[in-house]
Amino acid sequence: MKALQNKEETNGFCKFRINVIKDSMGLLTGKWKIHILGTLLYGGKMRFTDLQREIGAIGPKMLSKELQDLEINHLLTRTVLNTKPITVEYDLTDFGKTLEPIIDAITQWGIDYRETLFGKRPEN
Repeated sequence: MKALQNKEETNGFCKFRINVIKDSMGLLTGKWKIHILGTLLYGGKMRFTDLQREIGAIGPKMLSKELQDLEINHLLTRTVLNTKPITVEYDLTDFGKTLEPIIDAITQWGIDYRETLFGKRPEN
């Protein structure tokens, strides 16, 4: 009886973890979200055009959509400055900054992967 109870607890715990992974991936998937978060993490507060220039190939419509998604999910803040023309700045929330170890791990994995492919550390 005890083994059955432990198995049910383990299954419940596994289902919970799978659902949490699914939620996390839903927030962070896509071509641009991790890139945006990493850019803000390492570059600090940025205006829309500066963020677009740093990221590179992202279009303004896609950047706007991704920023809106990240803001809705409390990973970044959007501040409208009282300037003419209106200026908007984006910054990570404290909760968004908790992704730093994950982004650092992804970065290190990418470095290791490139070293494996090319046999040396990548150029900057």
